[in-house]
Amino acid sequence: MKIAIAQINCTVGDLVGNAGKIAEYAKRAKAQGAAILLTPELGLCGYPPEDLLLRDGFYQACEKVLRDLARQAQGITLIVGHPHKVGKDIYNAASILSDGKITATYHKHSLPNHSVFDEERYFESGNKPCLLEMDGIVFGIVICADVWHERAAMNAKEAGAQMLLVLNASPYHFDKQATRYDTVRDRIAETGLPVIYANMVGGQDELVFDGGSFTMDADGKLIDQFAAFDELLGIVELKDGKLSGGEQQAVLKDEASIYRALCVGVRDYIQKNRFPGVLLGLSGGIDSALTMAVAVDALGADKVLAVMMPSPYTAQMSIDDSREMVKLLGVRYEELDILPAFSALQETLSPLFRGLPADTTEENLQARIRGTLLMALSNKTGSLVLTTGNKSEMTVGYATLYGDMAGGFAVLKDVSKTWVYRLAKWRNSMGRVIPERIITRPPSAELKPDQTDQDNLPPYDVLDAIMACYVEKNMNIAQIVDIGYAEADVVRVVKLIRIAEYKRRQAPVGVRITDRGFGKDWRYPITVRYQDDF
Repeated sequence: MKIAIAQINCTVGDLVGNAGKIAEYAKRAKAQGAAILLTPELGLCGYPPEDLLLRDGFYQACEKVLRDLARQAQGITLIVGHPHKVGKDIYNAASILSDGKITATYHKHSLPNHSVFDEERYFESGNKPCLLEMDGIVFGIVICADVWHERAAMNAKEAGAQMLLVLNASPYHFDKQATRYDTVRDRIAETGLPVIYANMVGGQDELVFDGGSFTMDADGKLIDQFAAFDELLGIVELKDGKLSGGEQQAVLKDEASIYRALCVGVRDYIQKNRFPGVLLGLSGGIDSALTMAVAVDALGADKVLAVMMPSPYTAQMSIDDSREMVKLLGVRYEELDILPAFSALQETLSPLFRGLPADTTEENLQARIRGTLLMALSNKTGSLVLTTGNKSEMTVGYATLYGDMAGGFAVLKDVSKTWVYRLAKWRNSMGRVIPERIITRPPSAELKPDQTDQDNLPPYDVLDAIMACYVEKNMNIAQIVDIGYAEADVVRVVKLIRIAEYKRRQAPVGVRITDRGFGKDWRYPITVRYQDDF
């Protein structure tokens, strides 16, 4: 017996397109002799549909498309994820489609309500198992978070299931696959049931789904491991009711997985929102260099425009390195001197600034001129501006509103400066695209003479460590100091994080790569008086 996994890239709200893709994969699976096709969680409507789930018309459309898809289920059984409304109650559901009909529907038991998940906002919790019997084997159907808790898997076991089929829309963060393995092995240890785990792939706003579908036998041994980040049809073999060894793709780790996630996030945000291409400000620094490398790898050089906008403080080596990099990558390139605009603005403001010393105001003017120029090009061409700031800078407010924060998608929004360097070096190891001097020179905003980032910030290895403790692990100041970081550095960084929240809130959406990203994961008030005890 063969079971097929449709590891597909679904688009939220594209009901007809998603159903058509499922039908196409069903046809391919049937041609390869599969009896069952397992699809991702909410694959019919895409995940997460968010407040579309508050609209009655959305359910009516889903129901119609599901029934149309069921009529195509001939000679193969489909298990399809979709929202399901029963009276006033809404469920995260999976239906069995067979012989042209919807034969059964399962309602997800465990509704995650943490980090990027808010399923309790929309769904009611199910409490009944759903079984599918075929060729003498009884399969229990469960959905994603159901395997993170004992109840649903055990319900299926007690109802007679001999194997679990799991529909998933499990978003990526660093080292997530290892956590999935551990979790599934916990359920196997409790139930003794083998697991076939199908995961969605592709980008949806800030989330990336990495696929990496797999199977494990009743002993928790990995039997099949399918590739991550790619759409694919995985074929799982059962012999005498047991999983038989098949595909074994290596799991991407560290820099390779993060870089691939960034590429998928950029590609799908641009393509699914139908932008013709992207443009970015290229500064000669490492952040814009890495952003451009990701953009080219995600979209192709012909879809990328790089704009160098030198000011009086831009070093010649920044211009030279930018010119070299665009040649290495083959992207379109323009240079726009911002000195005339900078001088004009200074002259306009001089009566109001008379007697006041130059400060960050003049620095920010340069960033805002650049932001204006990029947005003008975006308006004229339809291409989306990619911002180039990283998580370290955004955490402490080392970014300019309406300047370098101006744009539509923040590629490095959840990537710390430490990881920016690691990813740049890794990308060059795959083929040199970033001039070495960009990686080795001290980072600088180049908004005043002889400026470096460390004029205003602790060293990035210290900043990033404190940031990870406070933002990603919810540690307080005293706990971070106890680890060994200097009290002055910790207090300074935490204060900067607090006062930068109003600015961070206005940053564009960007790819999430940690388990505490700077999107829906981080929901802090802007106006707040509470401070952690020291």
